[in-house]
Amino acid sequence: MSQENKDLAHRWNQIFEGDYGIADDIIAEGCVYHNGPPGILSGPEGVKEWAIMFRNGFLDLRIAEEDFIAEGDKVVGRFVAQGTHGGEFMGVAPTGNQITISGINIMRIADGKIVEHWVNYDAMGLMQQ
Repeated sequence: MSQENKDLAHRWNQIFEGDYGIADDIIAEGCVYHNGPPGILSGPEGVKEWAIMFRNGFLDLRIAEEDFIAEGDKVVGRFVAQGTHGGEFMGVAPTGNQITISGINIMRIADGKIVEHWVNYDAMGLMQQ
């Protein structure tokens, strides 16, 4: 089961790289985002909204997976995201700057779908860049 959960969790970052349809396949309808943007909807539509917000701000966003660890129903993944600030993001006008941030996703998986998600990333570093 751990490998199946890791395989599913690997697909999360593809959503943020612009393949929004994956959300319908891997995100449960009632998925809860514990650290998502304020007011984010639950389920696939919420993660699509979240990903579109990032893609609009960082048009060429790329995410490199650094580590993935699975145990039981949880998967933890460390990532590094890079992109160009080419669109408005969280009220900040585009700067053209290259950004690099790192973070950690934690996902709980049940019945082949992500049902809970936590993320911690260097938000302050992002805003400084």
